[in-house]
Amino acid sequence: MDDLQFGARNKRGDWAPTQRLELAPFWTFPPSLTKLTGWVAGYLWPWSLLFLAITAIWWTLFVPGTDTLRTLSAGWVAGLLAANWIGIFVFFGGFEWRYYMKRVQGQRFKYNGRFPSDQPSDVFWFKRQNVDNFLRSFLIGVPIGTAIEVLLLWACASGHADTLTWAEHPGAIAAWVLLAPVIHELHFFVIHRAIHWGPLYRWVHSVHHNSVNPSPWSSLSMHPVESALYFGVALWVLVLPTHPFVAVYFFTLAGFGAVVGHLGFDRLELTERHAQTSHAYAHYLHHKYFEVNYSDNGVLPLDRWFGSWHDGSPEGERLMQERFKKKRDRLNAA
Repeated sequence: MDDLQFGARNKRGDWAPTQRLELAPFWTFPPSLTKLTGWVAGYLWPWSLLFLAITAIWWTLFVPGTDTLRTLSAGWVAGLLAANWIGIFVFFGGFEWRYYMKRVQGQRFKYNGRFPSDQPSDVFWFKRQNVDNFLRSFLIGVPIGTAIEVLLLWACASGHADTLTWAEHPGAIAAWVLLAPVIHELHFFVIHRAIHWGPLYRWVHSVHHNSVNPSPWSSLSMHPVESALYFGVALWVLVLPTHPFVAVYFFTLAGFGAVVGHLGFDRLELTERHAQTSHAYAHYLHHKYFEVNYSDNGVLPLDRWFGSWHDGSPEGERLMQERFKKKRDRLNAA
């Protein structure tokens, strides 16, 4: 495919889409039924439905029954950790292998024209971003996420958390499933803004931002504190009576779902004529500029409300530079 039909590439080889990012259409007036229908279709397919399907598979195959979950034991905990390790390895590794190792579409639709493996750096373990990101994801991210998932499943099964049953409250549980991505979005925005505060950024979040040019394995490459805060979205299950299936869904959204913003490509070519939109641009701009788009471009226009929105357009660039100048002026005047 010719990516220059959809965007432009600068002298460094970096590609950017022509079409700017848009907020969910129900935040604009008057609402457009055509845009709303298109947005809903894009919101559900492929990512939301894929993550829901993964949750259903995990719930059916890898999550033990209630009687087993009531007792914390090494057997089922290790089994769930192994399932999460293997699942993340296959899911993230599939994207990494196809688009970063085999490079089946080269630099087409790639935001940053360079590949991380071609840029050794001392900030990474073994000076290699892909190795560093893989090890941090496997040794830190997945185990911490699984620990929170185990805690919640045990709490639900043992009566330490209020739970609903499918038989008595199917509508309420379905509503929580639909709201889970919104809760995840809000949670991520709050903790993300917090860890961009000076000391927390230097000690914690800078580990993740070492990957200025992110790839799939960058998704869960975090400091342990950030991993705990990030996967802590599932702790909402302790506050809001729901079903343990939702706890697993939260893990899937946080764990598997983290790859969406770190794919590094605007479109993933599946055949010579068909490419799937990635929805990765908003978060890529955050990795590029650090202080924009703290939340992905989802349901809530949180960055627009709090003044950190960058839609990828020249106007978005101008507004960002104005914010940066005001910040510098405040720091110089202090």
